Amino acid sequence: MLVGLRQVFLRFHGCNLACAYCDTRETHQSPPPDFCDREETPGRRDFTSIANPIDIQTLREVLVRWVYRHPGIHHSISLTGGEPLLHGETLVEWLPVLRSVLPVYLETNGTLIPELSRCIDFFDHISMDVKLPSSSGLDDLWERHRSFLSIACRKNVFVKIVVGAATQLSEIARTCDLITSVDKCIPLVIQPMTGASGEIAVSSSSLLAYQEYAGACLHEVRIIPQTHKFLRML
Repeated sequence: MLVGLRQVFLRFHGCNLACAYCDTRETHQSPPPDFCDREETPGRRDFTSIANPIDIQTLREVLVRWVYRHPGIHHSISLTGGEPLLHGETLVEWLPVLRSVLPVYLETNGTLIPELSRCIDFFDHISMDVKLPSSSGLDDLWERHRSFLSIACRKNVFVKIVVGAATQLSEIARTCDLITSVDKCIPLVIQPMTGASGEIAVSSSSLLAYQEYAGACLHEVRIIPQTHKFLRML
C-alpha cells in the first residue's frame, strides 16, 4: 500500500511459521547470529557489521541522525522479519522510542494475537498476511487470522495474500469472507509470487480474475508485485 515510499527497515530474527515461499530463511536460524548489518547512510548500501542484538539507545541515535541529515526521506520505520511480534518484551520497550522518531509500520504474519494486543497502541500501520494454504504450505490459520484482524483494525491495516500457480478461487473467497466479517473497507493486496529476477509465477488472467472476484466483496483490492525485486533492491 505504501509502494514508492522509503522506509527504514528493522529486521527481527525468528519466525513461528515456515512458509514455502519465504525469502528470508536466514532469519529462522537458531540461535540468532552474533553480528548484524547496519547501513551507515540511507540507500547507499555501506553496511558495517555490529554486535547483535543492537540496543535501543544505539538504534535511536542512528534514526535521529538519519532524520536530521536526510529530512523527509523516510515515511516510517518498517518492523519486519521473520516475525517481529515474537519479540514482545523488546517491542514494549522499543516502540515508544521508535515512534518518537518516525511512524511505525508492522509487517506481520497475522497469527500472534496476545502479542499484538500488548503492542497495538504503538503501531501506526499494519501489513497483515493471510496465509493461503496453496502458496504458503500452511493450513488451519483462518480463525487465528480473523481474531488477529479484529484487533489490527484499530489501526491503519491492510491484508496481503501471496498467490501462486496453485491458488484457488475458493481461497480468495474465504479471504474476502474473513475481511468482511471484520470490516469490508479493509484493503486487500494480492501479491503474486515473484522470482529474484522479477518473473511472476501467476498468469495475468488469473490475477485479474482474483481481483474481480474480491472487488465485488471488498471496498479496495490492489495487485502489487514485489517491486523491490524489479528494482534489484534485494
